[in-house]
Amino acid sequence: MPECEVCFRHCRLNEGQTGFCGVRSCHDNVIYPDNYGKITSMALDPIEKKPLQRFYPGSKILSIGSYGCNLRCPFCQNHEISWSKEAYQDTEQIETMAPEELLQIALDLQSRGNIGIAFTYNEPLIAYEYVRDTAILFHEAGLKTVLVSNGTAESSILHEILPYIDAMNIDLKGFTDRYYENILQGNRRQVMDFISEAVKGCHVELTTLIIPNENDSEEEMREMTEWITGLKDASGNAIGQEIPLHISRFFPCFHMTDRKATDVSLVYHLAEVARERLKYVYTGNC
Repeated sequence: MPECEVCFRHCRLNEGQTGFCGVRSCHDNVIYPDNYGKITSMALDPIEKKPLQRFYPGSKILSIGSYGCNLRCPFCQNHEISWSKEAYQDTEQIETMAPEELLQIALDLQSRGNIGIAFTYNEPLIAYEYVRDTAILFHEAGLKTVLVSNGTAESSILHEILPYIDAMNIDLKGFTDRYYENILQGNRRQVMDFISEAVKGCHVELTTLIIPNENDSEEEMREMTEWITGLKDASGNAIGQEIPLHISRFFPCFHMTDRKATDVSLVYHLAEVARERLKYVYTGNC
C-alpha cells in the first residue's frame, strides 16, 4: 500500500483513496496531488500581506492558492478552500493553470510592480510538485518565489523545493504539543524541524496568531522566542535574533465564533516580551 511522504501523518492509501489533506490520492500505486495546477484564488498582493516585512518591502507579488490542508485549525480564515469538501469535489469550477501560464501572467504584471509569485491561501506543500515545477520556471526567468506555509512537511519535501524558494513565511502557531495536537491536529516538532532547515536556505519570517486562553501566555512566548534565537544558518552561525516574528490578533471565526477577539493590549504586550530576544517583531490585525 503506497504511503504519502509529505507530512507526519504518512497516510497509507489504497487505490483511489485520498489522504487527510483532501488532495493527495493514490492512482496506479502512485500518490499524487489531485489539485495540481488547480487555482481557487489569485491576486496581486502587497508583499507585506504575506506577511513579509523584510523581503523586498513596498513590492507586490502574484499570489495564488488551491484547495486542501493537512491541519484542521478551527479558526481558519480560508476554510472554504482549506476545509471544504465542496472545494475538493467541485473542481470543474476551478481553473487549471500550467506553470508556464502562471509565469506569463507574472511577467505581464511586472509593469504593476510584481516581483514574482507567492504560494499561499491554502497549504501549498500538499501539492509541492506544483510549487517545485512553477518555482523552477520563475527562477529561470529571474523572478522571486515566496512560500506561505504551516511548515507541516518532511525535510525531504523541503529540500526538494528549497533551492527554488527565495522567502517563506511559516506559521509557528504555538509552542506546546497540547495546542498543536488537540487544537490544530498537527505536530509541533515537525514544524520546528521544518523552520530549522528552512532558515538555512532562504529568507524566513514567522507568524503566530494569538488565541485567548490557548497560546497567549508570557511563559509560552518566552519559550518560543528563546528557541527562535537559537536558529542557525547553513554555516552554523546563530541568526535567530534577526528572524522577524509577526504576532497577530485573533478575531472570532469559523468554529471559534464563541471566543472573544484577542485584546489589542495583550498582542502589544506579547510583542514587547518577544522583543526581549528578537530584533524584529511586528503586530498584525490590530
